[in-house]
This record gives sequence, structure tokens and C-alpha cells, in this order.
Amino acid sequence: MKTLKDVGVGQTVKVVKLDGEGAVKRRIMDMGITKGVEIFVRKVAPLGDPVEVTVRGYELSLRKADAQMIEVE
Repeated sequence: MKTLKDVGVGQTVKVVKLDGEGAVKRRIMDMGITKGVEIFVRKVAPLGDPVEVTVRGYELSLRKADAQMIEVE
């Protein structure tokens, strides 16, 4: 299982599954991150948060804890 947290800068991946539940999952889905969508990783902060991504043409910042809940291929 590979998560968004493991993806390197400059890579594009496809969302397979969202783990987590409740408010956290809802927040991720509200960002437009759903199964089947492609995510491009623009930048990862060297020591921690955030992971900066492009989803559906929008530039977003995710916490690494949230990125770990997004399974990708």
C-alpha cells in the first residue's frame, strides 16, 4: 500500500482509496480528493508539513497526517 505521503515531488498519482472517517475524511473529500482523481505533488516541506499538491487544477496544502490517509497508485 502506497500513500500520498510516500510520493516524491514531481510525480502524479491516482487516488485508489481514502482511509479515515468522520470530519477528517469529509475535509479531504471537500478538497476534491476522491477515488479516481489524479494528484500532482508540487512540493514537500523538508521537515514536516505541508505536502503541496495540485488537484483538479487547484493548488492545495495537505498535512502529512492527512496525506497518509490517501492511498494512491
